[in-house]
Amino acid sequence: MIAIVDACSGNLRSVERALERASGRPVVTRDPDVVRKADKIVVPGQGAFGVFMRGLAERGLGGALREAIASGRPYLGICLGLQVLFDSSEEAYPTPPEAAETGGAGAPAGGTAADAGGGGPQAGGAGAGRAAPAAPAAGLGVLAGRVVRLRPPSPALKVPHMGWNQVRRLRPEPLLDGVPDAAYVYFVHSYHAVPDDPALIALLADHGGPITAAIRKDNLFACQFHPEKSQAIGLRILQNFVEAA
Repeated sequence: MIAIVDACSGNLRSVERALERASGRPVVTRDPDVVRKADKIVVPGQGAFGVFMRGLAERGLGGALREAIASGRPYLGICLGLQVLFDSSEEAYPTPPEAAETGGAGAPAGGTAADAGGGGPQAGGAGAGRAAPAAPAAGLGVLAGRVVRLRPPSPALKVPHMGWNQVRRLRPEPLLDGVPDAAYVYFVHSYHAVPDDPALIALLADHGGPITAAIRKDNLFACQFHPEKSQAIGLRILQNFVEAA
C-alpha cells in the first residue's frame, strides 16, 4: 500500500491517478497511523512551504513521516515534498490580511498562499506594508540544508519557473532507469533546495543557474518537478518507484 500524504496542499488526485496508471495501490490519507503502516510513502505538495508544514503539524503527520523515513520505507517527495525534508526555507508564511493592512509586527514581508514555494505563481507583496522580514520557516530537518528563492540573473527568466525543462543526471539512480539523460520534465516552483551535502543531488536543471531537480539519500528520493505532469518520463519514474523493492 502506498500512502499519499494529504497536508491540505497539492494536486493529490493527479498524483493518485498517475500512481494507479503505474500499477500502484495508492491511498490518499491524513491519518498518521496509515502513514506509519504504509509500505511506501508519497508526499506531493504545492503552495507555500509554511502552510504545508502547518498542515503536517496539525494532522500529526510530521512525526509519522519522520518515523516512516527512519524505518527505511521508500519515500517519494514531489515539489514541496522535496523541500520540507530540509532544515528550513526562505519562504515566509503567507501574510494574514489584517497584518497586511496594518503592516503589523511579525507579518512576513510579502508572500501569499499563491507564492508557491513548491508551486504556484508569486503574488508579490502588494499591501504588505512595512512588516519586518519573517524568520525562515522550519522544515522536517531530515536532511541538512535550506530552501532558497530562485534568483535568475536575467529578468527574461521568470519566477516562478514554470514549464518544461531538461534535467541532467549526476549519479546512478534506480528510479531513473529507462529515463534518458537530458530528458524534459515539468516544473512549477519559485524555490529550490540547496543541500549541505551536494552529493545528495541526483538531477540538476538550469534556470539562469543550477537548480536541484532531484535528490537521493538512502530510502529517500524526491524531485522538484512533477512526475504526474511529465507524461511518459514521469510515468516511468512512478513505475520504477512502485516496482522497487
